[in-house]
Amino acid sequence: MRPATLSKPSYESVVSINHVLRKTYLLLSLTLLFSAGMAYFAIIKNAAPMNIFLLIAGMFGLYFLTTALSKSHWGLLAIFLYTGFMGYTLGPILNFYIHGFNNGSQIVTTALGSTGILFLGLSGYVLITRKDFSYLGGFLAASILIVLLGGIASLLLQLPVLSVLISGAFALISSAFILYTTSQIINGGERNYIMATISLYLAIFNLFVSLLRILSYFTGNRN
Repeated sequence: MRPATLSKPSYESVVSINHVLRKTYLLLSLTLLFSAGMAYFAIIKNAAPMNIFLLIAGMFGLYFLTTALSKSHWGLLAIFLYTGFMGYTLGPILNFYIHGFNNGSQIVTTALGSTGILFLGLSGYVLITRKDFSYLGGFLAASILIVLLGGIASLLLQLPVLSVLISGAFALISSAFILYTTSQIINGGERNYIMATISLYLAIFNLFVSLLRILSYFTGNRN
């Protein structure tokens, strides 16, 4: 099935789309910088991995708080709380790769660069072609559920190969989410820039973490 290309939007629609697009990318840039700052803070403080129950409560609680407040100015505070929390949880993960592998810094740098290139490439493709990827919505929802179940299975079974396969699936799903969310913005399906930002942020975050796992498996040299 080929993605449809929508008809040319009206002038008012173009203005509205560009407004949402500018605010989304500005907020995304700020949240990524804040998240990176919190990750660096966690690294220099040598923060320990968070308790699993606190991690889940923070991730889902702050996410739902952001979505609930997304139509008000309080949503801005909520999304910075959420992305700051996510960045802080990333610190111990980065410490693990940096200090656990001889080429840990290279793995992190490669994953970061690859994430940036993929995001810019995928978003740029949608922005240039204006193709409609809304048909991916149902597929992505089902895929996330399946991959999450697979992730739980990999944790219980302790199978490295399965974990890498799950990471590969997450990387593909995250890439598809970038296409889907960008398409929703430019084709009028998403008018809330806070929701658009949090969707893109999560896609970038999950893509980066997935690439870290894949690269460490295939190119990592443990200390």
